[in-house]
Amino acid sequence: MTIRLILPITVLALTSLQTLANEVNTSATLPYQVLTTLTNGTEIRNGGYGSAMTAHPSFGDHFYALTDRGPNAKYQGPEGKGKIFPTPEYTPRIGLFRYSNGQITKVKEILLKDPQGNAVSGLPNPKGMGDTGEVAYANDKSVLDADPYGIDSEGLVALKDGGFWVSDEYGPHIVHYNQEGLELERINPFGTGTGGRKLPAVFAHRRANRGMEGLAITPDEKVLFGIMQSTLYNPSKKTITNKNLTRIVSFNIETGKTQQFIYQQEANNLSNSEIVALNQQQFLVIERDGGFAGGKGKKQAKYKRIYKIDLRQATDVSGDVTSPNGLRVNGKTLEQMSWQELANQGIKPVTKILVSDLLVDMPTPYPHDKLEGLWIRNNNQLAVLNDDDFSVAAIGEHVIQKVLPANQSIDQNTLYILEPK
Repeated sequence: MTIRLILPITVLALTSLQTLANEVNTSATLPYQVLTTLTNGTEIRNGGYGSAMTAHPSFGDHFYALTDRGPNAKYQGPEGKGKIFPTPEYTPRIGLFRYSNGQITKVKEILLKDPQGNAVSGLPNPKGMGDTGEVAYANDKSVLDADPYGIDSEGLVALKDGGFWVSDEYGPHIVHYNQEGLELERINPFGTGTGGRKLPAVFAHRRANRGMEGLAITPDEKVLFGIMQSTLYNPSKKTITNKNLTRIVSFNIETGKTQQFIYQQEANNLSNSEIVALNQQQFLVIERDGGFAGGKGKKQAKYKRIYKIDLRQATDVSGDVTSPNGLRVNGKTLEQMSWQELANQGIKPVTKILVSDLLVDMPTPYPHDKLEGLWIRNNNQLAVLNDDDFSVAAIGEHVIQKVLPANQSIDQNTLYILEPK
């Protein structure tokens, strides 16, 4: 497969971007191993890397990639709505990969661990500690125990000291790990994590399975920026009216101080699935739907886009960070206000400029559903990576192979390098 894009990253942080010109480069697939093969012949692959991607701080040809909580499928069971985990023992992990001469090799993987050094699972958290209301089921439909250190990892930052920060979709949690994957601190809206520091309380209203999907750090490694995948259910799912408003939160690592900004998506219920810092106030973000190129009906892809955003003119909408609903205006939460109402109150979202539409700019439209990884390579290349869901999908309660409609191939983590001229 080839792609034809130009992306002058060195200019990206300094000027507005115009229409992308054409340049050819190849893609490369990440290596995988088969975790298990189900009775219906479906391979569950590890694989699974692609929930996030970030540059190695020192080596320009290396990148880290992150798995999520592990293979799962929707299931309405006897104990309520939830997920089947066909490999419940799976541990979320960070992989270090090298891209060289058009090939990708896995250098090592780092399993995520609790503060005592035990490997964690991707199973949901107990009530009051970040639970989403999902019930975890085993293959035999028995209920699995909740894991207080379980993580549905989605955002990744790699530090110069070898450590990491990871954001997730449960709490949402932001977790600090050392270079061996040992948990050092866990930050969430409840204060139940290690260290006791908190995110603003309003983030507890995250939509299940659409939590803090992206995480970035400023170049000086002082401030984290997390972006929520979709609109918070604030105060509840039934009462929100603005369904294309998402939130960005900053967290000063030294002081714990936070700020919040709002982002306007192009349509309701889209996903912001990655954020990468260009400098202290400008970032790249992914905005996507859940469709495929070649898909039919609701599964047809319309949005696979990368935007450059700027916080300088945006309003800090923090309000009372201890309030369960955050800033209210005339009794309404931000998620209950239209964009015109917000503008009337002088509340401005981040500004955004389209960098690339991968359904238009590629000669063959981007075939995957989950565009989730961004890597700035050597300061002048941008790479994207998909989450392949361990190469499985679900029909009803059945786990099947995940196949791309555009070419009928099994979905696999695929890296695309977008070259400048």
